[in-house]
Amino acid sequence: MLAPALVRWRPAAAGYLIAALPAGLAIYFARLLSVTPFGGQVASFAWAPSLGLTFSCNADGLSLFFAVLISGIGALVAFYSAGYLAGHPHLGRFYGWLLMFMAAMLGVAFSDNLLLLYVFWELTSISSYMLIGFDHEDKAARASALQALLVTVLGGSALLAGAVMLGIAGGTMEISALVSRREQLQSSPLFVPALLLVLLGAFTKSAQFPFHFWLPNAMVAPAPVSAYLHSAAMVKAGVFLLARTSPALGGNETWTCVLVAVGLATLLIGGYMALFQTDLKLLLAYSTVSALGLLTTLIGLGTPKALEAAAVFLLAHALYKGALFLVAGAVDHGTGMRDIRQLGGLLRAMPKTAAAAAMAALSMAGVIPLLGGIAKEMVYEVSLGFGPWIAAAVVVGGIFFFYAAASAVFGPFWSNTGNSGPSIPPARIHEAPFRMWSSALVLSGSSLVLGLLPQKAAAPLAGPAASAAAGAPSSLELALWHGMNPALVLSLVTILSGAGLYAARGHVRRMACKLAIPWGPDAAYRSLLQILNAIASGLTLVLQSGSLRYYLIIILLTMAGLAGIPLIGQGGLHWPSQDIDARPSELGIAVLILLAAVIAIRARSLLGAVAALGAVGYSVAMIYLMYGAPDLAMTQFLIESLTVILFVLAFYRFPQFEDVGSRPARLGNAVVALLGGGLITALVLLAAGIQFHHPISDYFAHEAVPRGHGRNLVNIILVDFRALDTLGETTVLGIAGIGVYALIKLKKK
Repeated sequence: MLAPALVRWRPAAAGYLIAALPAGLAIYFARLLSVTPFGGQVASFAWAPSLGLTFSCNADGLSLFFAVLISGIGALVAFYSAGYLAGHPHLGRFYGWLLMFMAAMLGVAFSDNLLLLYVFWELTSISSYMLIGFDHEDKAARASALQALLVTVLGGSALLAGAVMLGIAGGTMEISALVSRREQLQSSPLFVPALLLVLLGAFTKSAQFPFHFWLPNAMVAPAPVSAYLHSAAMVKAGVFLLARTSPALGGNETWTCVLVAVGLATLLIGGYMALFQTDLKLLLAYSTVSALGLLTTLIGLGTPKALEAAAVFLLAHALYKGALFLVAGAVDHGTGMRDIRQLGGLLRAMPKTAAAAAMAALSMAGVIPLLGGIAKEMVYEVSLGFGPWIAAAVVVGGIFFFYAAASAVFGPFWSNTGNSGPSIPPARIHEAPFRMWSSALVLSGSSLVLGLLPQKAAAPLAGPAASAAAGAPSSLELALWHGMNPALVLSLVTILSGAGLYAARGHVRRMACKLAIPWGPDAAYRSLLQILNAIASGLTLVLQSGSLRYYLIIILLTMAGLAGIPLIGQGGLHWPSQDIDARPSELGIAVLILLAAVIAIRARSLLGAVAALGAVGYSVAMIYLMYGAPDLAMTQFLIESLTVILFVLAFYRFPQFEDVGSRPARLGNAVVALLGGGLITALVLLAAGIQFHHPISDYFAHEAVPRGHGRNLVNIILVDFRALDTLGETTVLGIAGIGVYALIKLKKK
C-alpha cells in the first residue's frame, strides 16, 4: 500500500528500498532453513473455528525452500523493474501489486490449513491478473489477463471443493494432520473425487495440458512480470501444491497415473510448441510449460529419488528461466524487438547481458558445471528406473530444452546475421541499464555457483524440500561427476541431438509449423467464451426486457418454484394446529380487503384502481387499530393518504390502461398472482403455528423504558433497537430521491 507513495516521494531510490524488503526476507528464510528440523514449526490461531478455518503456518523445508525462491527472486525482479519501467507513470502501482503477489505466494507456501491456502491461492490469481494486464490500454493485455484469471479461478474453485471433501474425509483441514491420517483419508469414498479436484486446481495454476495455453498468452505482460510470475513463482504454486499434498494424497495408482500422464503430455507438447516460436518470450514460455510438465511427472513418480530430482530441477529452472526472461526484457529494451530471426550480433553491444544469457542458457541446456546439468542427469537417472518409454520421453524433453536455450541465446548474441534475417543496425542497440543486466547476472551466476558447489550450496536448499515432499527424512547427495553411467550417456546424446536440431532450425521450424494443429485448447477456450457470452446475452434479452410486468412474473414464479415445490414435496403444507379465533368485525374487514383488491384488478380507470388500493391500505390500518396499535395505525393512515394523493396527482397525467393481451395472457397473469399470493398465505399460516424461540416482542416491551427511554414501542424499535436498519432504509430513500431529482433535471435538458 505504501509503494506508490514511496515511488512518488523518492522515484530514484524506490527500487532499492522496495527490493530491500524481500531481500531481507530471503536471508531470514535461508537462515531459518538451515536450522529447521524435518518436522517443521507449526504455529496457528483460530480464525473461523466453525468452518474449520485456522490461520496455521508450517515452516518446514518445503515451505522455506519456496519462500527463499519467492523472496530472493522477487527482490531481484523489484530491483530490475526500476530500470525496465523507469519513468513509467504507473510504476508505483506496479510495485504495489508485485508486493501483493509476493505476500500471497508466501501465504501459499506457509499455509498448513487447506482453506487458508485457498484464500492465498486466489489472491495470487487476482494480483497476477492486475500484473498481466498492467498495460491496461492494450487490448491483448486485457484479454490475456482475463484468460489467466478465468482459467486459474476455475481451478481454484475445484481446489476449494476438493479441500472441503478432504476435510470431511480426513476429519481435519490441517495438511500436517491429514498426513498422519493418510490411510483413513485414502480409504474414504470421497478420496478419489477430492484428489481429482485438487489436481485440477494444481494443473490450471501450473499450466498443465490442456490448460497450458494461458501461460504463453500471458507473455504480453512486462518482462519482470514474466520472469517472476510465470517462471519462478505463480506457475510453481501448482507444483508446490502437488509436493505439499504428496505425503497425504500420493502413493496410489490414481495419483501416479494422472500426474505422469498429464506431466509427460505437457512436457512433450510444450517442447514441441517451442520449436516454431520466433518471439523470444513465447519461446521461453513454451519451454517453461515443458519444464512444469517434467516437474509434475517427477512428483507423480513419487519415489524419494524422484522428489529429490524434482527439488533440484525446480531450483535450477527458477534460476535460469528467471534470468532468461530478464535477458529477454533487456534485449527488448536495448533493441526494440524480440524476433529471434532478426536478432543477431548483440554480444559486442550488450556484453554484460550476454554473459548472463550464456550462463542461463548453458544451465537450461543441461551443461556441466551449471546446476541445470546436475539436475538433468538426476532426472535421467530417475527416469531410467521407470522403463524405456518414460526415459525416452524425458530425453526428448531434454533435447527440446537444449534447442530452446540455443535459439534464445546463441542466435541473438553470437550469430552475426540473426537466425534467418539481417541483424539490427548497431546504432539502434545499447546495453541495458545496470539494474537490468545485474539482476539477470546474479540469477545466472547463482546457477553457476550452485553447480560448482552442489553439496555445500544446492543440497541445503533442495534437500529439506525433498524430505518434506517425501514425508520422510532423506539425504540429498549432489556431485559434479558420478563417473560414466547411463545418465551421462543420455546427457551427451541430448546435447548432440539438441545441437543438430538447432543447426537445422530453419527446416525444423517449417516442419513444426506444417504439423501444427490449427485447433486446440486455446481455440476451445475462445469458443467456450463466445458461447458463454452468447448465452449471457440471450438471458439478458429475456430477463432484462424493460417491462416491469415481466420482471414481476419472473420474480413471482421463481419464488413460487424455489419455496413452493420443496414445501409441497416435503410435506410441509398443512393447516396450523392452533385454532384461529376470528371475530365478525375482523372477518368483515378481511372481506372488505378482498373486495377492494378485486375492484382494483377489474377497474377500467387509473383513478378507480388507486381508490380501491387506498381502501385496502385503510382496511389494514383498521386491523392495527383493532389489535391495540394506534401509533402504527396512525402511521398507516398517513402513509396511505399521502400515497393516494401522490398517485392521483401522478396518474392523472398518465394514459389510460393498456390492454395487457389476450384472454390466455390475462389468465396466465391470474395464475401467477394466485401462485404468489397463495405461497405467501401458506407461509404465514405455517409461521403462525411454529414457535422456535420466546417471542422477541416481550423483550422489546420489557426493555423499552430502561434501555430506550420511551414508551412508544414502534418508535423505540425503529430508532434504538433497529437504528442501523432505519438508517439504511433512509439512506436508500435519500439515494432514490437524488436519482429522481437527477432524472427530472435530465428531462428538462
